[in-house]
Amino acid sequence: MGNLSRQHIVETVVWLAMAAVLFVYSFEFNQSGEIYPPGPSAWPRAVIVLLVLAAFGNLYFHHKNGDSLQEGRIGLTRDDETLNAQRSLGANLRIGLILLLPFVFALSLKPMGFYSAAPLFIVGIIVLMGERRPMAILGITILIYVLLIIFFLVLLNANLPQGTVSPFYDISSQFLIWNTQFHNWLGK
Repeated sequence: MGNLSRQHIVETVVWLAMAAVLFVYSFEFNQSGEIYPPGPSAWPRAVIVLLVLAAFGNLYFHHKNGDSLQEGRIGLTRDDETLNAQRSLGANLRIGLILLLPFVFALSLKPMGFYSAAPLFIVGIIVLMGERRPMAILGITILIYVLLIIFFLVLLNANLPQGTVSPFYDISSQFLIWNTQFHNWLGK
């Protein structure tokens, strides 16, 4: 088995299991279209194929090199490896929360909607990344939120989750009213 450890194999199995689950779910929207014949599931499946290739590439790399440090690798020293081994409980908890927060965000989309949940998600990620200055958190959140709204609502005119619980549904409705007015204004 070369330089492979149990951790390498478990990691590969987890990535392949995720790819399998995503592939199975891609059949829920598998349909051909007139504009794009491969259908809407083609791009997600292409990403899934890349995920599988990356998992096997990572396994192959570990088979050849194990966990040895790569000489000349930018940004990694032997001291960093020691620090990673001695990572505190707080750092591990922060990493776990960063990984958990997108799932919480996804679960909050149905009751809260995108327009209300996105700013909370952005603030959560910023705080978990270590930013503590209130004005920096507010500024970055507003910038990212405005860019998301412009991209999805104005440019793509995408239907984002509106939420089902008041007042979140009302906030989403107001965004949609403003979007309709903006598009009507552009059309005239």
